[in-house]
Amino acid sequence: MAASIAAAASVSHLLLGPKPKPTTPPRLSLLPRRRSGAAGAISASASAASDFLAPVPSLKSRLAAGDTLYGLFLLSFSPTLAEIAALAGYDYVVVDMEHGPGGITEALACLRALDAARTPAVLRLPEACPVWAKKALDLGPAGLMLPAVESPAAAAEAVSHCRYPPRGVRGAAYPIVRASAYGLDDSYLSRCEDDTLIICQVETAAGVAEIDAIAAVEGVDVVQMGPLDLSASMGYLWDPGNRKVRAALREAERKVLEARKKKDAAPETNAAYLGGFAMPNDPAEQLKHRGYHMVAGAVDIGLFRKAALENVKRFKEASMEIGEAEGEEEDEKEDGYWSE
Repeated sequence: MAASIAAAASVSHLLLGPKPKPTTPPRLSLLPRRRSGAAGAISASASAASDFLAPVPSLKSRLAAGDTLYGLFLLSFSPTLAEIAALAGYDYVVVDMEHGPGGITEALACLRALDAARTPAVLRLPEACPVWAKKALDLGPAGLMLPAVESPAAAAEAVSHCRYPPRGVRGAAYPIVRASAYGLDDSYLSRCEDDTLIICQVETAAGVAEIDAIAAVEGVDVVQMGPLDLSASMGYLWDPGNRKVRAALREAERKVLEARKKKDAAPETNAAYLGGFAMPNDPAEQLKHRGYHMVAGAVDIGLFRKAALENVKRFKEASMEIGEAEGEEEDEKEDGYWSE
């Protein structure tokens, strides 16, 4: 049993699933009072370990609780950068198989890094099709992002790719795939569809025209706006900040957010949350201010590019007068850099 739990704990679905929080071992309460300082330290350590072992709240539960989630897109497929992003505090990381160079094998390494750092992973598929959805879901991500959804029929089909028959067309290999801890997690089938966040990207003019109907499709959890592809579909590829593009985005946002407000009066209807990408002309803080529920504020490659350019520029523009290097060692000592 212990081996089963340990094996299952590395998978997103298990980290995010409901499990009782481990309690402090009873033996800690038996420590003598005269060693209260040591006992307190041990109790604090045990509490920290207990918190680390506690399940990470699912993305769905956090959205339902009213949280605004901040994420990063991972195009490099670097497990190291995925781990850094998780440790930095992003609420979720999207492993981008649509525009990044990696596939299922490379995504798996990133999922393992994110699971170890207790951060939910969303896999962005290259195409909204049953084959990609099946392979991605079998890895055990917290959610899937399906591109270029342009109609409620397409949204319903995308949802069906994520569900087992009779509600969908997902192929069944649950006794042996990573999503079920390779068959060690007996609860996987009973909760996988409730736990998995389904994100439909609306990124064309045709999709925006149908966005309220797409957001109402049962099983669609998030509608993700795609400003770059939307600008291209409207004829403004080189001008994503165009006034007409911004107006189309605002109208789409309004429809999704209004549907969310009306859901309390009609809880049986579906009303997707609103997700979006930050742009230079529309930063993440503005999306949050306008009511977005999920905000992707950065791309790993973009962050590294910016840092690299600034680093090179700082070095190239540095100037030093002759004789200025004198006293450099003393300055470094004063800064506390050298141990002596």
